[in-house]
Amino acid sequence: MNAVTRPANVATLDEAPAPGMVWVPPGEFRMGSDYHYPEEAPAHPVEVDGFWMDIAPVTNAQFRRFVEATGYVTFCEVPPNEADYPNADPALLVAASVVFVPPPHRVGLHDHYQWWQLVPGADWRHPQGPDSSIDGRDDHPVVHVAYADIEAYARWAGKQLPTEAEFEWAARGGGGDSEYAWGDELAPGGKHLANTWQGEFPWQNLAEDGHIGTSPVGAYPASAYGLVDLIGNVWEWTCDWYSPRHPQAALKACCIPSNPRGGARDASYDPAQPHIRIPRKVMKGGSHLCAPNYCQRYRPAARMSQPVDTSTSHLGFRCVVRSVTSGE
Repeated sequence: MNAVTRPANVATLDEAPAPGMVWVPPGEFRMGSDYHYPEEAPAHPVEVDGFWMDIAPVTNAQFRRFVEATGYVTFCEVPPNEADYPNADPALLVAASVVFVPPPHRVGLHDHYQWWQLVPGADWRHPQGPDSSIDGRDDHPVVHVAYADIEAYARWAGKQLPTEAEFEWAARGGGGDSEYAWGDELAPGGKHLANTWQGEFPWQNLAEDGHIGTSPVGAYPASAYGLVDLIGNVWEWTCDWYSPRHPQAALKACCIPSNPRGGARDASYDPAQPHIRIPRKVMKGGSHLCAPNYCQRYRPAARMSQPVDTSTSHLGFRCVVRSVTSGE
């Protein structure tokens, strides 16, 4: 790890604020990409302060400790309030979450409802539905967590949620403008360096790396900063409101509060659904469902939107600490 200057009010580099965190040094990098999906453009310079980051996504075991300590009930375990979803089909207003269910044969890629299903009874304890469990999967990333759930966990843990820029800076690991977090080849020498889909999505999973679905955290090599699973395995929430393109100007990474009036929150609404005013956050890193023939988002620059009221079987999170003494 390169020597860096300690920012004011931040623990020294040998004083991690919590177990399982590593120091990500400050720096400036070119964020985004002009060569892939339109929401990644334009590439632009961003300055990032140093911060502590969880080595891995929050696991089932860690989230269980939080639930046991607080009695917390996740968003998808509670039936939606009909008043919040006017004109919704009453059959959909049940405790449920979104689960990937592979079709039995090749299908067109234009309709994601062919492989995504809203499953009643699916939640973090039952990732594929009420008859499934996380037995033997304590070291897998927790999934089926909506944005309010991860905010609650972060507060309990005395941590914060990463900005999009912090996440991308950490994923690049000092690697500059490389296509992937580890270089310019997806599987150098035929070796898979992240949990992504091998085969033809969504029906044929060859599992060349030995994993179908999520994998134990740390099953793949760590980054230059000692972080694992920043690419693949599960998408990860960030605290930034989504916008369809990056701003043109240089920025300093800064997380906007979770519930400001107007501004970035309003801009995050999906314009394709003007009557559904659910704000969206940025998720980063790709997941085990990203494939060469669909969703090539196993890259640091990649990004997607996620409504704050939605949880899925391939989305998790990790935390950061920016200031040990102020909690900001």
